[in-house]
This record gives sequence, C-alpha cells and structure tokens, in this order.
Amino acid sequence: MASEKSRVLVLGGTGYLGKRLVKASLREGHPTYVLQRPENCMDINKIQLLLRLKKHGAKFIEGSLSDHESLVRAVKQVDVVISALSSSDISTTATQLQLKIAAAIKEAGNVKRFIPAEFCIDPARHVHDLEPAKTLNVRMMDVRQAIVEANIPYTSIAANCFAGYFVPNLCQLGSLLPPKDNKVSIFGDGNAKAIYVDENDIATYTVKTIDDPRTINKTLHLMPPENIRSQNELISIWEKLTGKKYERSTISGEDYLAIMNGADAIIQFGITHNYPIFYEGGYLKSFELKEGDEEATKLYPDVKYTTVEEYLKRYA
Repeated sequence: MASEKSRVLVLGGTGYLGKRLVKASLREGHPTYVLQRPENCMDINKIQLLLRLKKHGAKFIEGSLSDHESLVRAVKQVDVVISALSSSDISTTATQLQLKIAAAIKEAGNVKRFIPAEFCIDPARHVHDLEPAKTLNVRMMDVRQAIVEANIPYTSIAANCFAGYFVPNLCQLGSLLPPKDNKVSIFGDGNAKAIYVDENDIATYTVKTIDDPRTINKTLHLMPPENIRSQNELISIWEKLTGKKYERSTISGEDYLAIMNGADAIIQFGITHNYPIFYEGGYLKSFELKEGDEEATKLYPDVKYTTVEEYLKRYA
C-alpha cells in the first residue's frame, strides 16, 4: 500500500516561483495549501490567481506573516512548509519573514520538512561576494543557521540561475527578451560556465525532495548537465535557431561593476549577484559537491528537464 503523501503549505504561492511550486506539489499528489493572507485581499491579480490554483486542487489556509499565532495555526495543519517568498529583498524584511516562519514551525513542532526561500546560487559559497550581494548571502546563511539551531528538518535548494532571467535575453542587461538588433554584450571572455534551470523544473525538483530522506538537512544543487553553458554557447544556440549572426562586444569586469555607479539598490544587487557568474572564471571554476550536498539530476533521473535549447525555442 502506497504511503500517504505529505501535506504541503506553500508560502508565497501566488508569486513567480510559488505558483509553480503549488502546481508541482499537486501533480505529485500532495494535498497542497496556499496561505491566504489578509494583506492581499485587495489585490485582484492575486485573488484571480488563487482561484485558478483552487481550480487545480489547491486549498487555502488563512493566516498572516505578521500574526505569529495565525502562522502557527496554519503550520500545524501540514507536514511540509515551502517558503517561496522573495529572498532578494535588499532590506532586512526577507530575513525577518524567514525567521518568523522558522519560529512558527518550531513552536508548532509537527513539520517534518522546511524548504526556506533561497532558490539561488548556494549562499554558503558566496558569503565573500561583493556588496550588496554579500549581505544578502550572509542573511540567508543566518536564516539557515537559525533553522539548524531550532532543530527543524530542512532542505535548501540551490537553483542556480532562473532560465527566464538569463536565457531568452542571452544574459543581456535591460531586457528579458532576445536582443532586437544583431548586437550582444559579452561579459569577460564569455566562456565562464553557469547553470540555467527552467523555473518549472526548479519546482518539480523541489517537491521531489520533501518525502526523500536522502535530502534531509542537505542542500540540493540543480545542475542539469545540458544546461551548464557559457554565454558564448547560449548565443551560438540562438544563432543556430534563428539563422542570425550576432556582433559580439566585450565588457570588462571593471566596466561591468561601474554600471552600479548611481544605480538603485536592485540594480546594484543584480550586478554583484551576477559578477561571480560571469567573471574571474565563473562560480563553477572550482565547484565540487561537498558533504551535505546532493545533485538533483542524479537523485531524480526520471525528471525530464527542459534544456536551454528547448527554452530558447519558445522565443525563436
């Protein structure tokens, strides 16, 4: 007889990744809940999305991230909590929310797995990045440490680069769509490798972990082999798909960082977050899985992930 599926609560279930996590959880047969927050009761777009998720089978639990008791009540109704709240908030708000969630989970005492809002390149490996990315990575590690100290079973997801933000635009700044003219900017020599992952695949792999004892108290790295690509390779794939040839101009590391001058905090975060991806050989130059790490495509070979070529075909 098949074991009963864990009940899953997704916080931030109407967000960019959150809605995908809800659908992935439902596809895997988990009773899936979304926190219905009173602060969103006047947001028509979120209300309509909640109704669509309900049509797919999601259920709602009322609660507020600013009301500890309501959050504890919500958590007590499920087995697994996934936080899809934004982790790239420049202020301390994101950290505070994650700590509030961890406190509610600790008090509830029934959650068998917590997946905190990381979903990026592993912050444990980037606490020495440039500011302001460094501060955000340190804060995420503070949250992770608080989870460990509270004895909460967890899995961290190192999702690497969301494909939607890097692949269609060939890593260009200022647009998420393919370049309209036949010119592209190359960061450094364009040969640093990065890992690009379809957002639906991120959700699928995340949900796979929640009943898997192999991932408890570990970091799951999403590293689809066909998606470990350099910027030059992305451009070449796009050229092959479209029959166009692109003029490539190089941006040095110094000029890339100079873009931060006078820019707002979000731009500064993006530049310093992306710098180790594209420069100094890239963040994969000396990457090795360590104790406490697992790799998604090896644990779940049954998942057919979307390749960068398949992703680009949507825009061709």
